[in-house]
Amino acid sequence: MSGRRRSAPGDYGAVMAGSKQLPVIFLDVDGTLIPVGAGPLERLEVPPRSTGSGNPLLGRLNPRHGSRLMALRCELVWATTWLADANEEIAPRLGLPPLPFVDWADAPADESIDRLHWKTRTLVAWAAGRPFIWVDDEITAFDRVWVATHHAAEALLQRVSPLRGVTDADFDEMSDWLARL
Repeated sequence: MSGRRRSAPGDYGAVMAGSKQLPVIFLDVDGTLIPVGAGPLERLEVPPRSTGSGNPLLGRLNPRHGSRLMALRCELVWATTWLADANEEIAPRLGLPPLPFVDWADAPADESIDRLHWKTRTLVAWAAGRPFIWVDDEITAFDRVWVATHHAAEALLQRVSPLRGVTDADFDEMSDWLARL
């Protein structure tokens, strides 16, 4: 199928030998870029609009987020179950180019025994020692501890509210963290 591309660590945005690799930002979609709240008492940063796509949740995307993400000095990577569909449905609405995506084929099926999020180990492996930010609405203290003990480079696990999704404050925190690297 066109537009589908499996990706793996290091196959996108290759860096010339001897140059410094950019940090990675792993982006979740549902609850992160697409707020799942917005009931009568919640306020979205940008009101939902019709997308004509058949998926009403896509109208909750904030089109300004694309330029904010592109302004961060990093490699953007989809870390979502949308996989390649994120490049077809999400990226164009945010003004993003096609991005690599984490293929969850090798992710453990259930990590509930040790309370780690099922994405955690795979994202650390994908980062391959590079600094990274993981933006998700399901990050817990267990994930933070595991990453701190199993990933030698810096990492920011940016948990966002699924009711509001990523906010200006989240972008400020990510930008400040990247500036400190």
